[in-house]
Amino acid sequence: ALRAYARFDADRLEALTSAGETSQRTLLGSGVLALTIDQGAHTQRYQGIVQLDGETLEEAARTYFRQSEQTPTDLRLSVAKLLTPGIGGAREQWRAGGILAQFLPQSPERMRVPDLPGGDGDPREEIHDPADNSWQELLALLGTIEPTELIDPTIGAERLLYRLFHEHGVRVFGGVPVADQCSCSREKIRGILEGFSADEIRDSTEDGGIHVACEFCSKQYDFDPAEFAAAQ
Repeated sequence: ALRAYARFDADRLEALTSAGETSQRTLLGSGVLALTIDQGAHTQRYQGIVQLDGETLEEAARTYFRQSEQTPTDLRLSVAKLLTPGIGGAREQWRAGGILAQFLPQSPERMRVPDLPGGDGDPREEIHDPADNSWQELLALLGTIEPTELIDPTIGAERLLYRLFHEHGVRVFGGVPVADQCSCSREKIRGILEGFSADEIRDSTEDGGIHVACEFCSKQYDFDPAEFAAAQ
């Protein structure tokens, strides 16, 4: 499952834009990057959290993999507003894309570098990538990616991967559809509230109702406290 959300302060963004303060670091602001890893059935989910450290979201993600996963990782991200032709004229839409690569050794001589730093508080200048030639070649190839290649719908993953790695051979697996759909529901939230005590229901009541907002899709659910009186 893939779920993600980001929040921003619209008023603050407008103020920064009006003041000409539009650098990536300023717009990124402060906060945390939290990644919840769900490896499927019969496994336990876990979460890693790091500060939004760096000038871009890319750098924050690299910090997460260095500190929480301790796996050499590099990625490229791109986002832009595209104009696509359509009936009645061009249509504006946002499009984002990215590529992530990790050092996944297959033999003992390519195992993770024993002294690879990865703990919290490692000075940035002391972090080094493995000296493995294949990994260094990959980093160089990723550096050739243009931002437009990640968001251009006419390029596609197969074409980009072939350009980067055709000399080594490329194996592309079928894609997994990503739907703009959250797993929250009124029934799920009602089930949670039904487990609340009378005091907890009373403490959760505000302006005569219980209002719950999903942290992922921001959809709000409103309940009448009287609905849970019978369960107390």
